[in-house]
Amino acid sequence: MSSTTTTSALMKTYQRLPLRILKGKGSYVWDDQDIKYLDYTSGIATCNLGHVPDQVQAKLSEQLENLWHCSNLYQIPVQEALAEKLASLSCFDQVFFCNSGAEANEAAIKLAKKYAKDHQKPERTEIVTFSNSFHGRTGSTMAATAQTKIHNGFTPLTPGFTYLPFNQPEAIEQIDTNKTAGVLLELVQGEGGVHPADIEWVKALYDYCKQADILFMVDEIQTGIGRTGSLFVYEQYDIEPDAITLAKGLGSGFPIGALLAKNKAADSFSPGTHGSTFGGNPLAATAGLATLEQISDPVFFNGLKEKYALLTEALIELAENNTLVKEVRGKGFLIGMEVENKAAIWVEKLREKQILVLTAGEHVVRILPPLTTKKEELFTFIEVITAIAADIEEKEE
Repeated sequence: MSSTTTTSALMKTYQRLPLRILKGKGSYVWDDQDIKYLDYTSGIATCNLGHVPDQVQAKLSEQLENLWHCSNLYQIPVQEALAEKLASLSCFDQVFFCNSGAEANEAAIKLAKKYAKDHQKPERTEIVTFSNSFHGRTGSTMAATAQTKIHNGFTPLTPGFTYLPFNQPEAIEQIDTNKTAGVLLELVQGEGGVHPADIEWVKALYDYCKQADILFMVDEIQTGIGRTGSLFVYEQYDIEPDAITLAKGLGSGFPIGALLAKNKAADSFSPGTHGSTFGGNPLAATAGLATLEQISDPVFFNGLKEKYALLTEALIELAENNTLVKEVRGKGFLIGMEVENKAAIWVEKLREKQILVLTAGEHVVRILPPLTTKKEELFTFIEVITAIAADIEEKEE
């Protein structure tokens, strides 16, 4: 086990595991004892190309020799190139860059309110989100998150958010068109337990928003950039949102967030209405462009579906043969395995075998391999988790 200090100047906002990570490459990380771990957290769905991917590293090294930061008061060619790439690969026209997913969602919330004002609906000031959602930890995005445990200790919350039941038809009927400026949802809830949205429910919600001229916005912070089997998960739902938010996988671990929107919505962000000092700076934009160029290459997805199926089918088989595994759900390499006992037990057992995974709530093991993981790594994971499942089941009986 890695050594840990008993005191630290860091605020205790994280329940840190006794593990000091010093190096990463591909699907693996190494701790301060030079112990190698198979990292199936991908930095919480961030290192989609694995750790320190060669193409991104090379481009960043070049950029480090030239320019690190430039104010957004000036034109930044690599930022413009990344925006054009994102627009060309999606149904959106314009992009705003920031530093994180929470900031991207903050921008989306502001955009919806500004759009309502610009279209003579000043009474529309509320944003609808859904039960068990997670949209960030800033003041507004925490309020947008419909989980009491995120709110505890921080009331009164920022006003202007309405929570409706996720995946439930009655939620659509409860949207107040007189008050609602926008709807913000995850098509696969990550932190909330890895729950995919039902396609028919999403289409009905989308159609309702279109008819009422309410902005339909998708939080793709965790699902975007190939994580769920397509470049963006909205593509699997046969819809064209008014806006989506990105972060995590966009920069291969380099801090970057983005709000993508269609012209009709994006035009409400005129000069002076929003901004970010570091958003889309030369280093962040370089990391984003290099990442996107690799993942958007059609060849990149060759073989990925086979790997998705390999892991998912193995976990479903595990669920069928183990009484503690209740359900396996998700899309692509965003997988949740619901267990009868505490998910933290599984996380610890896997870590003891040099494999890293996460939880998504008290009873869900969240598995997030890098998209570049090799088949032999998947076989290793499947073999280890199957053995651990049998051991835990035996001890629980």
